[in-house]
Amino acid sequence: MSILGAKKTTAVPSFAGLSASSLSSSRAKKQNRAADTAHELLFRKLLWAAGLRYRKNVAGLPGKPDVVFARQRVAIFCDGDFWHGREWDKLAPKLQDGHNAGYWVEKIRTNRARDLKTSQILRERGWVVLRFWESDLKRDPTDALAKVLETLGSQN
Repeated sequence: MSILGAKKTTAVPSFAGLSASSLSSSRAKKQNRAADTAHELLFRKLLWAAGLRYRKNVAGLPGKPDVVFARQRVAIFCDGDFWHGREWDKLAPKLQDGHNAGYWVEKIRTNRARDLKTSQILRERGWVVLRFWESDLKRDPTDALAKVLETLGSQN
């Protein structure tokens, strides 16, 4: 088996029997991207400007990390605040009060569990896993860059 490992899929909650709370919310959710989000692009441009070369969205690794330094075995995820459940104790009650509450609570809970499992699998395979939140990257991506530089420096 290669250092990248095998591809694995995870079941997600079903949309069956649910409807959008409004046309505008439906349109907004459909336009969410799995790759090349604004915060990812901002972060990758900063990495590139710092002279770092990387692979992006590596499908052969669990979780398809957003940025990968294969030689140093560092996998980076740029997690969206909503989709990955940042401040879950505050988000969960808000979702519980909204439209399709059961679906959204389960969807985000499943995403969070998958994130933990993905990180665990990568670490067991000898990878260093870094996760950065969307709002942190938007506010000050240099903190994340410093963490990456520190991590890469300790890998050599």
